[in-house]
Amino acid sequence: MDIKKKLIELYRCSGKHASYQIVYEKLNEFIDVNGFQTIARYERERLQYILQHVAVKNKTILEIGGNTGYFTFSLLDEGAEAVYYYEYNTAHAEFVKLAAELLNVSDRIFIRNEYYLFDANDQKKYGIILLLNVLHHLGDDYGDRSLSMDRAKKSIIDQINGLASRTETLILQMGYNWKGNPNLGFFQNGTKKEMIDFIREGTQNYWEIKNIGVPELCGENICYKELSDRNIKRMDHLGEFLNRPIFIMKALKI
Repeated sequence: MDIKKKLIELYRCSGKHASYQIVYEKLNEFIDVNGFQTIARYERERLQYILQHVAVKNKTILEIGGNTGYFTFSLLDEGAEAVYYYEYNTAHAEFVKLAAELLNVSDRIFIRNEYYLFDANDQKKYGIILLLNVLHHLGDDYGDRSLSMDRAKKSIIDQINGLASRTETLILQMGYNWKGNPNLGFFQNGTKKEMIDFIREGTQNYWEIKNIGVPELCGENICYKELSDRNIKRMDHLGEFLNRPIFIMKALKI
């Protein structure tokens, strides 16, 4: 099959997280994305916020749960030396592999079609780790399915803290609903303050939170701004995803 047709087929593959990311812009010259039913997650806006605060040039990056590679390809384009990309979904991993060939960056992407094992003794050091919207799937998409909510929350903190020995910078985002189920909210009121307190208190011995980015309406568009007394308030009209802060964290030298 022609590589371009195969990319389109892989992107459209059914699955829980299919069409979950927009297509990396430079692929538009190779494949027609107009017919795709993409569920955008404000990738450009999140990337812009990240790049405002994190220098990626010449850094080695680990992306955990890379989906169809929007952030992987974008960070390479911004000068990252290499990306170690972990993604359990075989269609997504194959999409990234073929896309990397088209974009001539195969030598800078190391694809792992598997779950990242947080509790494994990963000896590799990374300049930056991206952990975007993965942790709330613990006990569902990955990990022990017999976990209680309390154990899941403890395990999430343990997984975050375990990365402090593997990187200088962690870029973190997670959902409010355990397993993506709105009936299983992690926090009593589902507020940004509750999530921020959860992350801050649970990680304070391992991480310093340098920045917290919060989505806001900027005219008719979405932009990520620094946490403030105004935007810390829950904005229900924006939906659950646009109430998720982005945390930029620096590992403490213990």
